Amino acid sequence: MFRRLSPLTRAPLALAPLALALSFGSAQALDLDNLSADDRTAFQAEIRAYLLENPEVIVEAIGILENRQAEAQAANDRQVLADNLEEIQNDGYSWVGGNPDGDITLVEFMDYRCGYCRRAQPEIASLLENDGNIRLVIKEFPILGEDSLAASRFAIATKQVMGDDAYKLAHDALLELGSAVSDPALRTLSDGLGFDTDAVLARMEHPDVTKEIIQTRALAQRLGISGTPSFVLEDELLRGFLPADQMQVLIDDMRS
Repeated sequence: MFRRLSPLTRAPLALAPLALALSFGSAQALDLDNLSADDRTAFQAEIRAYLLENPEVIVEAIGILENRQAEAQAANDRQVLADNLEEIQNDGYSWVGGNPDGDITLVEFMDYRCGYCRRAQPEIASLLENDGNIRLVIKEFPILGEDSLAASRFAIATKQVMGDDAYKLAHDALLELGSAVSDPALRTLSDGLGFDTDAVLARMEHPDVTKEIIQTRALAQRLGISGTPSFVLEDELLRGFLPADQMQVLIDDMRS
């Protein structure tokens, strides 16, 4: 998180140009466009001397720049989210859990081979258990290689063949899967969950499965999402893992 500079910490930076101007006699006398070669050399020497004597000015300038960049990024995120809100929250194919009629919608872009997505799973479960008014949307966003893609294809195929309840079982099991996402591993997992394994595995390469993955990737690209987990909490884009208590604070702020 970027720190905000108080007026007092900004003061040395604000006074720097005035101090340099006064070293040449007066602020009015300083015309940077019409300095002689000697005056320009002297002015540059004054700048260097000032910065060497006051190096904190550079740190303050960087802090102000970072604040401005963060504010610009946040404003851009809000606009992009607003432009794509319907597809983010109601794309018609992503799994919806929690309270479908909740007053807050939390959308997760996730990858089954992502360690932080695995860490986020119990945090999200705790959040939904303690706050019964959150609508959760899961976006399949496989970005970590072939195992990630195979896992997402299996999860989506399960949803299309077996329905939403089966998808949730597959989703949780895939996040706990310790082995490679091979055909034998998926068959064992599917059999253990009581699925129609042959039908699910046959569905994995279906164009409708591929279509969901392509559409979600395109949406993530528009939103500037390149890592997992990434969350969209109403009109805020949250990049990276967040514990349940921090997420709850943001949700409480939105409600208030």
